[in-house]
Amino acid sequence: MPTHPPTGWTFALPDDQIARRPTSVRSGSRLLCLGRVTGSPAHNQFVDLPTHLSPGDLLVVNDVTVMAARLRAKRASGGAVELLVLDPGPGAVRALARPAKKLRAGDVLTLSDGSRATIVAPAQQGVVSLRTDDPIAEVMRRSGELPLPPYMDRPAEPSDTDRYQTVFGGPLGAAAAPTAGLHFDAPLLQHLGSAGVRLARLTLYVGLGTFLPLRPEQIAAGRLHVERYDIPGATVEAIAQTRAGGGRVVAVGTTSARALEAATLTAGGLPTTGPGSTDLFIQPPYDFRAIDGLITNFHLPGSSLLMLVGALVGRSRLLAAYDCAVRTGYRFYSYGDAMLIL
Repeated sequence: MPTHPPTGWTFALPDDQIARRPTSVRSGSRLLCLGRVTGSPAHNQFVDLPTHLSPGDLLVVNDVTVMAARLRAKRASGGAVELLVLDPGPGAVRALARPAKKLRAGDVLTLSDGSRATIVAPAQQGVVSLRTDDPIAEVMRRSGELPLPPYMDRPAEPSDTDRYQTVFGGPLGAAAAPTAGLHFDAPLLQHLGSAGVRLARLTLYVGLGTFLPLRPEQIAAGRLHVERYDIPGATVEAIAQTRAGGGRVVAVGTTSARALEAATLTAGGLPTTGPGSTDLFIQPPYDFRAIDGLITNFHLPGSSLLMLVGALVGRSRLLAAYDCAVRTGYRFYSYGDAMLIL
């Protein structure tokens, strides 16, 4: 949680409403429905999502696969270092290091599997550049851990290997899960298809821009850390067909929304096909160009994700909905319940 969250973007949450483990079934979460402009929150179940959508609507999911990005290492002095890998390689990769201040270029760390990592660039805002003797993907496969968020207050368990990934199985490269996608399972996807709701994919490689606390200079500049994305031609075509047929484009998750908004240059236009990168910081006031609605989890106070959702429905309406969710027992954060905004 940010030490100094942006003014007006906080809320109180009882500790027992932080979801530290997932529901027994992916689609078994609750779903709070909220109109973009008017209306009070309505309480539903995520499994009933198809009844809130219309034939011809399009869901756009982030299919990125989370890396086993947390590596444990020791300095030559024996001091412990924790690394959160931010890039899948090849070559030198960036990693969030804790502690980072004592790491210097040329330092050699011994990883928990006995292999080595050499620091090739010192820390900037806690992020170092390093090179491993073996490809980083292989190192993570051998000894990496899934990077569960700190608020879960527990180490990753075998069940997280499945449940902290979506079912979409796209490219490897995320340092955190695109959590709105965690609610989807095969029966729900089949139900959506039968209801005439289409699905399209993109990949945003979730990194610092998504999950680190906001820094004052980011708020002042209105930019986040850069994240890479890739939007397939088939997804652009699906959006074009949806627009032509009068359907709605609904982003599944703030990461999908951010990629679509970054790649779409005009209101109601189509995103640019292919790879790109963005430091876009969506906060009020903001005119959305690409999406008509959003499926999202409940986010941390003062986070850029909370501010993105607030840009869609208004800060006061969003915080009122969060207050309602707290009072009615919703579960919050990565393994928690969801919102549908249309």
